[in-house]
Amino acid sequence: MSDIPSDLRYAASHEWARLEADGSVSVGISDHAQQALGDVVYVELPEVGQHLQAGQQAGVVESVKAASDIYAPVSGEVIAINETLADAPELVNSAPYGSWFFRLQPSDPAELDRLLAADAYKASCDAEA
Repeated sequence: MSDIPSDLRYAASHEWARLEADGSVSVGISDHAQQALGDVVYVELPEVGQHLQAGQQAGVVESVKAASDIYAPVSGEVIAINETLADAPELVNSAPYGSWFFRLQPSDPAELDRLLAADAYKASCDAEA
């Protein structure tokens, strides 16, 4: 089974969200998602300053097998993108939880509570298998 850190929250669409000390939320894709995609070759990220609604498409991750949309797990303004992924998208495969895609300043931090905890996300992934 893929790695599922218990300190993160998860969207059913396989994005993870981490509440940072400054109140921002870092977003990436889960180990389960990167394993399903295979070798990541390209990542398209949202623009800094863009306002996203929870569930809205925020970008695209492409692998040798497929392209998959990335969705915002919570609503908010994009305050940073991980520019390292433009030159090294393969980091998503080697460190999915260290390779955040973008950071949001959430408009409603309570939306994090609506995301799945690690055990519920694991059950969701097991049900897909």
